[in-house]
Amino acid sequence: MKYIEIVISEHSHVEVVKIAENVDAIDLRFFSTDKDKMQRSRMIIADDQLQKVLDSFSHIIGAQPEAKILVLEIDGYLPKSLEENKKEKSKATEAREIIYADMSKNTYINSNYLALVILSTIVASIGLIENNVAVIIGAMVIAPLLGPNIALSFAAVTGDTKLMLSSVKTVLAGLSIAIVLPIFIGYFSDLPFDTPELLSRTDVKLDMFLLALASGAAAALSITTGLSSAMVGVMVAVALLPPAATLGIMLGSGNWSLAHSTAIMLLMNIVSINLASKIVFIIQGIKPALWPEQEQARKFMLFYGIVWITLLVTLFIYVYLNLDLLGSASS
Repeated sequence: MKYIEIVISEHSHVEVVKIAENVDAIDLRFFSTDKDKMQRSRMIIADDQLQKVLDSFSHIIGAQPEAKILVLEIDGYLPKSLEENKKEKSKATEAREIIYADMSKNTYINSNYLALVILSTIVASIGLIENNVAVIIGAMVIAPLLGPNIALSFAAVTGDTKLMLSSVKTVLAGLSIAIVLPIFIGYFSDLPFDTPELLSRTDVKLDMFLLALASGAAAALSITTGLSSAMVGVMVAVALLPPAATLGIMLGSGNWSLAHSTAIMLLMNIVSINLASKIVFIIQGIKPALWPEQEQARKFMLFYGIVWITLLVTLFIYVYLNLDLLGSASS
């Protein structure tokens, strides 16, 4: 359940009551009006009603600069008769605004993000070279490249140009570090680079398309439903860092055929994750509240969808036609 606190003009009292009735608010309370004629109220609602509440208040908030809404998670409550509302949580989709807040955190290029990418790239490279699965999984769980890609899909669905540009910059920055840093490792190291874990990232197969699509969908679903406990598994399943690090190592060591196969795998994962997560966001009903924004989002989705579908089909055909070449590169 969610605790909603609203600070709004006293003249909007009736609208607050109507909205509370429309979403079957469990409890609605009004508090005294302050000197600025702003009234504070609060209501308790089921998780699956949050987006409806925020959309209902959006036009009021836009017309009242001083108005604001605060959303809090309710961790515990009495009496136990309210327990029925908790059952709706697993079926509810997180509100667009809450998802946006989570997504925007993943699109900031700052010292913390850059350090995270550098450290996780080093961890992944060592794990691949030493054939240490546990170390590789550790780099997967850090997953600094997953968030910006999912944010890019979310930005396309909501038509948020600013978030989209920020996501693209973060994706490019993260991938650049994850590829360039291992190039130096591959160039200056005299190791053979033939460990099973390293070579497995160069072996491209058709079933990897299905794996990447399913993993991307799972990532978006775990975000929209707020099931953070599933994210660790998703991070491992859709990890982009190991193939990016492998690509850098192969480029640095001059293994061009293996670098080619790894580049195809990395691109395949990126395209599949973006396309699948976009589809899940659409199915989950993620869209802007106002019509002009919805129209802009529709144009973004059309362009975005055509680009990713074209890339996916092109990659699939290329892999199918060159399956023997891509598979034999690692043998």
